[in-house]
Amino acid sequence: MPSIALATYATLPELRDDDRLLIGALANLGAHAVAAVWDDDTVAWNEFDAVIIRSCWDYHLRADEFFAWIDRVTAFGVPIRNPPAMLRWNARKTYLHDLTVGGVRTVPTLWLSAERTRESSPSLDRIMTDTGSHEAVVKPVVSASAHETWKVTHDDARANAAEHDARLKELANRDGAMVQPFITEIAANGEWSLMFFGGTFSHAVLKRAAPGEFRVQRHFGGTHESVTPSARVLAQAERALRAAPGDSVYARVDGYLLDGELVLTELELLEPALFLDVHPDAPARFASAIMASLP
Repeated sequence: MPSIALATYATLPELRDDDRLLIGALANLGAHAVAAVWDDDTVAWNEFDAVIIRSCWDYHLRADEFFAWIDRVTAFGVPIRNPPAMLRWNARKTYLHDLTVGGVRTVPTLWLSAERTRESSPSLDRIMTDTGSHEAVVKPVVSASAHETWKVTHDDARANAAEHDARLKELANRDGAMVQPFITEIAANGEWSLMFFGGTFSHAVLKRAAPGEFRVQRHFGGTHESVTPSARVLAQAERALRAAPGDSVYARVDGYLLDGELVLTELELLEPALFLDVHPDAPARFASAIMASLP
């Protein structure tokens, strides 16, 4: 009986309710799965046959430590899913640039690095003027769950330039920053999330932000509902997934619809919520993909 660790973090040691459905689905396939906190020194990682990254939602605060842990686990010969190289690529949102170069339609993004800020101090007012943005969203390049993400109007960026520019520069000097236009289509119509297991589409949800909020995550009051994508939208999500380096056991393709076309906002390959409780077959599909990925 294969022994599988579902890696989580200390704040959620027993996993989310929908992820716990995976334990029973794996048991039905002859595997024993348990939740394990990734930075718990008492866990004997070498005794597992595989580690599946699930809710490690503090990794972005301790990225070096997190990937050092991944290196230790793989040194034992224990496979991690998704593969470590894919996780490293996906941990930095600069992967969006790679996808854009590869022909995937993504949200327009301006990237700021520490090197760039040394050459000239960043001005959010100037950036928004140059890009024609009336509202913008600023994010760290390494982030999860909308951490340190904020929305700003052009008037506010100009009136409070010192505050916003200092904040932007601090992000850029740490791990890099990104500035994107605020997507009114998401505010009006929601954001799509399409789940894939072993590269095969499973199910989809439409996420909406709470009134007065722009972030769609559940811990900000966001809601979701089951939806069925059109064949065109599904094909565009599949194209985005194929553009990633390597094969994924699990993936979530996020985006919004613009004139019926999917515009990618995120390709989540590290620790996405997968809404396993939305479709009755989703846990079994995920479990089957995990079992098929074992050596």
